[in-house]
Amino acid sequence: MIDKIFSFSELGFQETESSKYLSQILEKNGFQIEKGVAGIPTAWFAKWSNGKGPVIALGSDVDCIPKASQYPGVAYHKPMVDGAPGHGEGHNSGIPLNITAALAVKQLMEREDIKGTLVLWPGIAEELLGSKAWYTRDGLFDDIDVCIFTHVSSNLSVSWGQARGTGLISVEYTFDGEAAHSAGSPWRGRSALDAAELMNVGWNYKREHLHPLKRSHSIFTDAGDQPNVVPSKASIWYYFRDITYEGIIEMYNDANNIAKGAALMTDTAMTSKIVGAAWPRHFNKIIAEQMYENIQQIGLPQWSNEDQMLAKAVQKEVNSKKTDGLNTKLSPIGIPLKRPVSGGSDDIGDVSWKVPTVTLRYPSNIPGLQGHHWSNAIAMATPVAHKGATSGAKVEAMTILDLLLKPILVEQAWNYFNDVQSKEAKYKPMISADDKPPIYLNKDIMNQYREKLEQFYYDENKYDSYLEQLGISYPTLKKNN
Repeated sequence: MIDKIFSFSELGFQETESSKYLSQILEKNGFQIEKGVAGIPTAWFAKWSNGKGPVIALGSDVDCIPKASQYPGVAYHKPMVDGAPGHGEGHNSGIPLNITAALAVKQLMEREDIKGTLVLWPGIAEELLGSKAWYTRDGLFDDIDVCIFTHVSSNLSVSWGQARGTGLISVEYTFDGEAAHSAGSPWRGRSALDAAELMNVGWNYKREHLHPLKRSHSIFTDAGDQPNVVPSKASIWYYFRDITYEGIIEMYNDANNIAKGAALMTDTAMTSKIVGAAWPRHFNKIIAEQMYENIQQIGLPQWSNEDQMLAKAVQKEVNSKKTDGLNTKLSPIGIPLKRPVSGGSDDIGDVSWKVPTVTLRYPSNIPGLQGHHWSNAIAMATPVAHKGATSGAKVEAMTILDLLLKPILVEQAWNYFNDVQSKEAKYKPMISADDKPPIYLNKDIMNQYREKLEQFYYDENKYDSYLEQLGISYPTLKKNN
């Protein structure tokens, strides 16, 4: 499963082959599939029940990274399709881990008549923070007792309390002006691009006064068509991040005012739309502590010499400060930080404020890489990814069984959720009932590359591994390595 999803290399909202393949496996194993949930064509929820008992949801992401195409097992930059997307984070491994754990637990539930329900779901377009807030808004977690989320990492770990990193709101601002001949009659034009650039300048001045824990980044999504036409339309897309909901909304309101000012300065019209949202994450103490006991029992995989050779060569290739290869010692359980740390976001945050949730991190990737990069794809269809996800699946299966067999854990998890977590903050959705998921995103990119990628799709009926199909000697190193 890991190798198959790696080979599809699908960007967010365009995960058609990945979603079809994974949901069909669950359907063949007796799960009921609800497709197209929350208005997202590639989204689904899969459910199997053995009677009244705890309802446990298992989620993970599935999308990949732009321009991260990379041959697996090759310890230097070698794109499979130049410029194409690739799994430069490792989202190809999470749902396979969940399916492995769920099917193992399902067999035990049937054999031992253990009551309960398993629900599996994909985090569609996580890189765009584009689905989980919509799932939450549309009530998909209303009947869930506990959620276990999984995410690729370089160690086997879990944490509780406020997580490192931020929440965010993702907003696209569009300006409408008037076209004109740029040389013949520029005075008759009202440049939408001028407005977008002025907004960018205004926000960059605002950066000086942002708290160090805040983050923001932007790209122009429409900057006109050609230089001799005054652009009548232009758009700029921002991520606004902070460690609190209130901080995120404060940045959003400031950006709205700057956008209005840019429109006034250029006599253009401004509109905006929310295209993604993620609450800051807060993970459940009870589930995390139970899971960490299982992590200690399972431990890290036994890495081969080849695994370590690959890891050390990749670390050297990207000038990583970490040079000793794959982790061989478990990290301690993550506890709340005394001082918050800024960083990335994940829309599992919205789910974590709806139902007791933890994220299991599992060691399918190489430590010390920069993330969202071709180097992060190198391990993701190799024995490193397979061993790491298998260890994670064992931990997850054990934790599911703990929750099913000890209902007091579920009760205690909700006590923490209600009496501790929800005392600190109250969940307020950042999207409204009218905000639609931006399912159009990445369509053009996938249309450009899908046919080229299809020739690399993994055929598991002919080959035992993707490395075998690609003819890659594991590991493949530079001659000077």
